[in-house]
Amino acid sequence: MCKFRQLATLSLIGGLVCGAAAAQTIGPGGESATLSSSIVVPADKESMLSGGGYTAALLWHDQSDFVNAVTAGATDEFNRLGIDVIAVTSAGFDAAKQRSDIETVLAKEPNIILSLPLDPVTSAAAFADAKAAGVKLVFLSNLPQGYLHPDDYAAIVTDDLFQMGKQAADALAAAMGGTGTVGWIFHDADYYVTNQRDNAFKTTIENDHPGIEIVAEQGIGDPARAEEIANAMMLKNPDIGGIYVTWAGPAEGVLAVLKANGNSTTKIVTLDLSEPIALDMVKGGNVAAIVADEAYELGRAMAAVGARALAAVESPPFVVAPAITVTSENVADGWMQSLHREAPESVLDASN
Repeated sequence: MCKFRQLATLSLIGGLVCGAAAAQTIGPGGESATLSSSIVVPADKESMLSGGGYTAALLWHDQSDFVNAVTAGATDEFNRLGIDVIAVTSAGFDAAKQRSDIETVLAKEPNIILSLPLDPVTSAAAFADAKAAGVKLVFLSNLPQGYLHPDDYAAIVTDDLFQMGKQAADALAAAMGGTGTVGWIFHDADYYVTNQRDNAFKTTIENDHPGIEIVAEQGIGDPARAEEIANAMMLKNPDIGGIYVTWAGPAEGVLAVLKANGNSTTKIVTLDLSEPIALDMVKGGNVAAIVADEAYELGRAMAAVGARALAAVESPPFVVAPAITVTSENVADGWMQSLHREAPESVLDASN
């Protein structure tokens, strides 16, 4: 049963559906997930698209290796379909900048916009003109408030959030030999992406790994507090065997604390690829595994959703790309599968 809340039939808890079958990722409005591999442009529509003179704009929330990989996946799919990418922008996590980017790009009259809405309320207004102009909107992870499928947007595409948390739990349990105590450092914010991932870790440990007990829980909002949180957690639980950290940024702080205290036994698992975290992992340090999304596949699927919309082929409202567990054994392949580029040279050198 799901330990967050017990019901006789099916329960919806923090973005996880738990029942007799298996928990799974759901959308912000409770939508069932469709695997991204099933989202393709029908062959009989490709020639129509390639000769249509269609264009697309990619309006991102920030700039990072993740965003670069999503952009690469989307661009490759658009190029394959003969759809020109006419703009790629970064809002730097600034909702006002994102709105300005939308207004600027709309002057170029794109047929498709791919974007991660930064705030449900302000994004609803920011994308209103694009929606009114008939632009096909495909969203990454977030949804503007009040937007309905399929009239207002073609689909949301995101990670298989439950699988990311579950795989992290399974990897940490394996590294600990299925027994011991762990700490759970979760994202202390109302953000359904990280909430689902974090809660999936917790429920998987509680349900699937009876030899492991979560003895310390602490939320984190500011990644800069990671070292402070880790120090306090280890002070109260000096024999803790493993720590889950909500993403790689704060995990770097937790790793620094363990190293500063000469702790070579407490294992770490985290989400999203990071060079310092991966370098420790391949050197046989504290990091047991990193669970990552297939960012390139996210971009490909977003582009396919937009192209399908242009061809009047409706897509399901909520699409997820697979999660992968990256360890010292598969770090080179895992990096390529996730980000569609080689792992950092330092990581590759240390793994050889």
